[in-house]
Amino acid sequence: MIENKLKSYIDLASEKIGGQVLYATDDFFAEKENLIKEGRGIFIPDKYTDRGKWMDGWESRRKRIAGHDWAIIKLGVEGYIKGFNIDTNHFLGNHPPFASVEGIRLEEDPSDWSKADELNWEELLMKSPLDPGSEHLFEIDSNKIYSHIRLHIYPDGGVARFRVFGEVFKDWTKVKHDALIDLALITNCGKALHCNDMFFSKMDNLIMPSKGKNMGDGWETKRNRTPNNVDYVIIKLGHPGKIKKIVVDTKHFKGNFPDSCAIEACNCTDDIEVLDDSHSWTTLLPQQKLSADEEHCFEHEIINNDDIVTHLKLNIFPDGGVSRLRVLGTIK
Repeated sequence: MIENKLKSYIDLASEKIGGQVLYATDDFFAEKENLIKEGRGIFIPDKYTDRGKWMDGWESRRKRIAGHDWAIIKLGVEGYIKGFNIDTNHFLGNHPPFASVEGIRLEEDPSDWSKADELNWEELLMKSPLDPGSEHLFEIDSNKIYSHIRLHIYPDGGVARFRVFGEVFKDWTKVKHDALIDLALITNCGKALHCNDMFFSKMDNLIMPSKGKNMGDGWETKRNRTPNNVDYVIIKLGHPGKIKKIVVDTKHFKGNFPDSCAIEACNCTDDIEVLDDSHSWTTLLPQQKLSADEEHCFEHEIINNDDIVTHLKLNIFPDGGVSRLRVLGTIK
């Protein structure tokens, strides 16, 4: 399904990784910044502002002149675009009938976004119909790198959320080989490939750049009563490297942190071999006790730290929640 395919990529526009809505021609009824927030948006029937009905999305006023509205989104990190989700959730009598999307790669932001028409935008999605209260998934075939996206709506109306699915681009030639860098970080091309359980919150949260804001902003598994249970998540590093420091952060997890953790590593060019266990793992961090709501920093505890690593497997015993995982190393 296109939904599963697109959601296997990351949302390059998400505010969680630094995405910003820089400009909109009109956001009279609802702020442009809502476009890249988490979730699909909520609806509160009796909530109004002095401008009208409060809506959790971007909504322009009814256009009485020629033209249409558009918004500029700066991606949290440059990347290859694989698709979009234009979600009109809760916009029923006020959604735009059509939308299109353009992209561009810029070294720096222009001083006046109102003159964006003067830039060399490339069409990524042609003018396409939208339905009320619905997610609209579009797959994109492009091998170019983009830094900014322009969402057009025709002629006006409201969009709850806008997702830009893709793969992160990082110029590794600009990273010094002796520089300590978080190789698991999502903005450094790290990726959470698989876990055995993410009942309460998603594995992708582990490698987000900011600190976890609450218990839901981490990776948490359900309670498991099976004796000797181990829950795990597999992380693909953004670049092969030697691991020098690991941080396991249980921030916000107080009555549900794992009792302990251990980390295994491998060097493999094929994700499939890693996921089907046809490639062997070696211990990188032997089992360590964890505490509630605390950053646990491991350096001297790491073994085999001269091995080149491409993938990590974080094991937690027997279950619970981890807010963030930092994997600091040098590239090889």
